[in-house]
This record gives sequence, C-alpha cells and structure tokens, in this order.
Amino acid sequence: MAEKSQKFSGVLSPVLTPFSKDLKPESRRLVEHCRWLLSQNVALVLFGTTSEANSLSLEEKISLLDDLIDAGINPSLLMPGTGCCSITETVQLTSHAVKLGCKGALILPPFYYKDISDDGLFRSYAETIERVGNSALNIYLYHIPPVSGVSISLDLIERLIIRYPNVIAGIKDSSGNWKNTQSILERRWDDFQVFAGSERFLLQTMRAGGVGCISATANINPNAIYNLYKDWKINQADNLQKQLNQVRTILESYPMIPALKSVVSYYSNHPDWTMVRPPFISLEKETQKELIQKLKSLGFAMPNLD
Repeated sequence: MAEKSQKFSGVLSPVLTPFSKDLKPESRRLVEHCRWLLSQNVALVLFGTTSEANSLSLEEKISLLDDLIDAGINPSLLMPGTGCCSITETVQLTSHAVKLGCKGALILPPFYYKDISDDGLFRSYAETIERVGNSALNIYLYHIPPVSGVSISLDLIERLIIRYPNVIAGIKDSSGNWKNTQSILERRWDDFQVFAGSERFLLQTMRAGGVGCISATANINPNAIYNLYKDWKINQADNLQKQLNQVRTILESYPMIPALKSVVSYYSNHPDWTMVRPPFISLEKETQKELIQKLKSLGFAMPNLD
C-alpha cells in the first residue's frame, strides 16, 4: 500500500478538459494547461464540475489520468474527482487514482436519486472506502447541492469523520452559501480541511480557519487567487478580494464553462479550446469578444500561456 501523504491546502483548479472538433478529449493540451497552472502556484482537481466530468466516460477519465502521470505531472499535486452515480465506477476510479499516487480524491455523493437519507449517503461513502481498501486514501467530500441536488449535512460529515478519521480529509463546499461554510468551520473537526468552492469566499474562509479554495476561475486567474491565499493576513487583503470578485462577476454573467474555455482559447491562441461537450454550447464569437474586452478593461492577462 502507498504511504499516506500530507493533505492539500492552498488554491486548486478544477481543470478544464480540452476537446477536439470531434469532441474527443485531447490529453496533450490538457498536459500543457496543467503545466501552466502548476507554474502559477495552484494544484489540480481533475474531473470536477468545471472539467465536464460527468460528460466523460470512466475509460476516458482513466486514460487522461494515466496520460498526465506519463507526461511527468506529479501525482501528489492531483486531486481527481472520482464520485460517480455508480459505486462500481467510483471505486474503480478512486482505486486507480490512489494507486497512481494521487494525494486525494474529491468524491461527490451519488447524485441521480434525490431525497436520500444520511444513512444512505453514509453507506455509499463507507462502501467506497471499504472496497478501495487502501490506507493511502484521502477523501475530500464534494458538496455542490445547486448542481448535484444532494446535500452533505454536518451530521453526516461528523459521522464519517468518527468512523473513518484517517480517510475523511476535508470538504469542498460549493453550496454558494457562506453560512454553510461557516457552520462547517465552526465545528473545528481536528485536521479536517475546509475549502471554499469559489474565490469569492476565500478571504472569509481563511479568516475563519479554512485552508484555501477550489475554484473554476483558477483556470484563468490562478496566480491572483493564490496571492490572496498567501497574503490573506495583510492590510490589502480586502482589496485583493475585491479584485478577484470583479473577474469572477464578469465570468458569472456568462455560462461559466464555455466562458472559461473562451478565455483560455483567446490567450493561448488555440481555437479548439472553445469546444464543449453537449449539453453545453460554445459562446458565439461576438459574445467571446465581448467577454475578452470586459476582462481586458480590468487589466486582466494570462501570462506565459502558450
């Protein structure tokens, strides 16, 4: 069994998945984007919401993960999203990630069936942990009820921590509700890492005892987000937060994933970066130009993106 690795902290980017015109994942461009993100001081969440993970097959995810490792990406900087509706697929992908040396797995609750009890959700996570059966496993719970329709309650978190204290490492709270994140932080569970799901809440999260954020816009604005994480105690921190919010507000005025891909496409000068899998639709060219102009008006740039 692999050795237990140190937990994550800081800024992580749920990495966009590049597609070709025929909608096949392109691992070469994925590697390039991951290398750029790492150069900007952020770690990587593969197969998160922003990655269009649930539009990818299990086989595609495993292949992309293998390609990244083969390309020399350090697995200790990877937190793959491994939660699927099928427990079999969740276990298979999680097991593969752990065996490759990935430092953590971000795991959604099973999200097709709604109104599931805490008992049912506990059973799902417990089955995953027992079947993976690897002491190196670090699970980060993925709470995103606006998309999944399934909530992870405080009582469920506590129950999982008590039963699996060496496995349940933390949570990404993408509820969009600061009061929920605050409630998690106030529990003060030992060594339980709390990440905000958006940089909008980064400063509040750090001040309340959190460890960072896992945010979609880290795909395009990683170093600025990292700078706030690094300097959250300085007098200018509130101003840094306001600057991040300005960029975030512009992106949120468009469909987020197509907008992020449009920005990467523009600054990398690679038109295929605009490709998204259905049910998403790429932004119209005029809309893309409008988005870029708004960002440029803030002095926005993506340095050293080739």
